[in-house]
Amino acid sequence: MCSGNERSMAALPPGRCAMPADAAQERARYFNSANAFNIHLDPVPARVFTEPAAAALGVDGPAGPATTGFFACDQSARLGCSWPATTPFMLARYARIAPGASLDADFVASGSIWYVIAGSGQARSDAGEVLDWACGDVFYLPAGAAILRAGGPRAAVLWLVTDEPLLAYHGLRPSRPGDAPVHFRSADIAAEIDRIHRSVPDAGTSGLAVVFSSETMQQRRNLMPALTLSLNTLPPGCAQASHRHNSAALTLVVAGEGCHSRVDGQDCPWSDWATLVTPAGAPHSHHNPGSRRADFLIVQDGGLYYEARTMGFAFTGD
Repeated sequence: MCSGNERSMAALPPGRCAMPADAAQERARYFNSANAFNIHLDPVPARVFTEPAAAALGVDGPAGPATTGFFACDQSARLGCSWPATTPFMLARYARIAPGASLDADFVASGSIWYVIAGSGQARSDAGEVLDWACGDVFYLPAGAAILRAGGPRAAVLWLVTDEPLLAYHGLRPSRPGDAPVHFRSADIAAEIDRIHRSVPDAGTSGLAVVFSSETMQQRRNLMPALTLSLNTLPPGCAQASHRHNSAALTLVVAGEGCHSRVDGQDCPWSDWATLVTPAGAPHSHHNPGSRRADFLIVQDGGLYYEARTMGFAFTGD
């Protein structure tokens, strides 16, 4: 019990060196078992981003036919961080490249994951390797500067996700020697989806999805050390059972008719090419009442949790 002249442990201010002999001692701070773990961080909001997609596609926004640039799904103000972020460890963007124009992509990230919404073009990595991409393709670019150029008569629009917030939090620069681009063609993706739909799901399988990996990362079933990528599908009239996991998820609506997700009790209607934010640990489900298959691309910071053995996937029974 505390006497009238004593303060509770939780109310104690940070301790400091009484007589610092140098700057290193002056920087020391001391907390205790009552006040070190009562940090309040605002929760990650469940949200559907539609404005960046509309801007990149040139719909009801400032992006005219000559516009080239990035359109971020940024909620750093809600997260309380000083760098752009969609979730604490991930940043989603849309990119628009006018016909014949180029776009520089140089992120402080360990790599970047791209999906081609519209158009075609080339990506040249920092090492000089060139990818020819087209609508429906997925590709991965390693850390370092890259240049994307749109080909053909129409603008190219792409969706991309990086782990920039994770590196910004740690104050790190990327370094992955030997990392290389990876290209998944739309025809190959479609063939993999068909192969999955012709198979019989094992008990407890969470859905019908293609999970993207590479020669380098195949042991971990990831595309990046921190991030995982999958293309999920829902047949007409079906729903994915409510579940939760410790990773946050960023979902790009690729195809769907009247679909919606339910995240932590909140209904989130889908719209074409919108980005859905599912906070870590939030119970969520996906619903397709329409007459055609729903496709949705999901990036999670699952690599971190798989490596820590703390993914925590579970069906919620809702």
